[in-house]
Amino acid sequence: MNRFESRQSQPKLDTDEGWVVQVYGSNRRLLCVLEPSHGWVFLIGCSVGLLLSVIWINVARYSPPLEPTPPRESPALQVD
Repeated sequence: MNRFESRQSQPKLDTDEGWVVQVYGSNRRLLCVLEPSHGWVFLIGCSVGLLLSVIWINVARYSPPLEPTPPRESPALQVD
């Protein structure tokens, strides 16, 4: 008996592969695939949106109030 045949191979856990989420419909058709890059883009978009909203609120808080425009005089009515 060969020494290599009696030895059982241990499954290796490959952590470099990442993850993929596949969504299937009720008829076993593939609807969409979500990859790690989709998650990163979503998180970056949420972060940028939050940053812009905080900046917008701070700018609006410290900007001078808008002055209302003075009312215009209505034209005189011409009666014949």
